[in-house]
Amino acid sequence: MTFASLRRTAVLAIPAFLFTLAPASAHHVMGGKTPSTFGEGLLSGLGHPVIGPDHLAFLIAVGIAVGAGGLSLALPLLFVAASALGVALHVGGMHLPGSELIVAASVVLAGILLARGRALPLAAWASLFGIAGLAHGYAYGESIFGAEPTPLLAYLLGLVMVQSALATGVAVLARKRGADVSAMAPRLAGATIAGVGLMALMGQLLPGA
Repeated sequence: MTFASLRRTAVLAIPAFLFTLAPASAHHVMGGKTPSTFGEGLLSGLGHPVIGPDHLAFLIAVGIAVGAGGLSLALPLLFVAASALGVALHVGGMHLPGSELIVAASVVLAGILLARGRALPLAAWASLFGIAGLAHGYAYGESIFGAEPTPLLAYLLGLVMVQSALATGVAVLARKRGADVSAMAPRLAGATIAGVGLMALMGQLLPGA
């Protein structure tokens, strides 16, 4: 493997590995407190996808899938829009049983698909991003449930901003680095992402283990 290949591998894989070191329970920027101001809502929205390793891993998977797969850079917006809808469903009182299990499973699936190193059609990724987005968004909604309209709107704004920036940023980076779905870097990143998902899944199935 050339130095350039090693560098591309590090750029795409090392960040994903570091996310496994983050505490899996750190899903609330406000320490469990419901945001009550615009600033608190915005901060919570910006931070929630970043401090949750499962959510962050999936966003990176979205970016790698789009960038390495040569897909439209508008595709991550499907996940972002679906996650915003998921938040709305939660705060609107709709019940989605097993949402955290679905979140963890989506991370595992996305990681495995990337690790296989085979191109998938746009429709396959779009379906996964749409379904996963609803589950991730529903999980996001727990930290803003019961909030007033102002912090709720600020939360959604922050959520849309950070997710769009992260997913498209990774996609652009992967594309600039010349990554291909069959290359080592995205496959290694995919394996690491799947590992993050497995950790989250185990945490849901075996709480306290």
